[in-house]
Amino acid sequence: MPIVCGLMMRGIKDPVTVKADQLEDAPAAERAHDEQTRPAERLEQSKWLAWISAALGFAAVLAYAFTGGGLNLNIVIFVLIFLGLALHGSPKAFLETLDEAVRGVAGVLIQFPFYAGIMGMMSASGLAAELANGFVSISTAHTLPFISFLSAGFINIFIPSGGGQWAVQGPILIEAAQSLNADIGNVITGFAWGDAWTNMIQPFWALPALAIAGLKARDIMGFCVVIMLVTGVAIGALLLI
Repeated sequence: MPIVCGLMMRGIKDPVTVKADQLEDAPAAERAHDEQTRPAERLEQSKWLAWISAALGFAAVLAYAFTGGGLNLNIVIFVLIFLGLALHGSPKAFLETLDEAVRGVAGVLIQFPFYAGIMGMMSASGLAAELANGFVSISTAHTLPFISFLSAGFINIFIPSGGGQWAVQGPILIEAAQSLNADIGNVITGFAWGDAWTNMIQPFWALPALAIAGLKARDIMGFCVVIMLVTGVAIGALLLI
């Protein structure tokens, strides 16, 4: 990793510096880029995306209420997120306002409820277990740690919580290791590395640092992808050997 990072830094002569007044003007600076036409930018500014998402959210709340669900903190958070999205008219406007209100932690506050929702759908539908079983079915005692690594990395994209992912995938891997007579320690190590590996393209861990530096996830994503690819080859080879 140090060698790869050193190579990526070649040609970058001037360090990135951010002054305090630039941080204060961040929302205004972001609004100046509204005319950009990249697909992601258009989606961020789409009223239809905001209203459709809000409509689906409120439909879920109604379904929850009609099936006897009661009021709790999760439902309050859920309603406020989709109400805010609907009233602001676009995801970008909603996130800019949130950033002004709680600068530095806005990304964490808005992403983690969605991560929890994704984890809930993956777990309750049985999809995560089916994916894990599919990976295990093509494994042998020798390759199971490597397959554990790959499967954990793939499922981590959808369930970026190590504990939540282990609750779904862990029992399947342990049972497979016992039935194949594989080394359980190596299988668990493969899972742990896989869970951390694809965090490089799921950089919620970097959001507080990015906010302090006045950067966006896209500013570091290219570096993260390269590191993920290089370390994936190294870790996978070690697990196979």
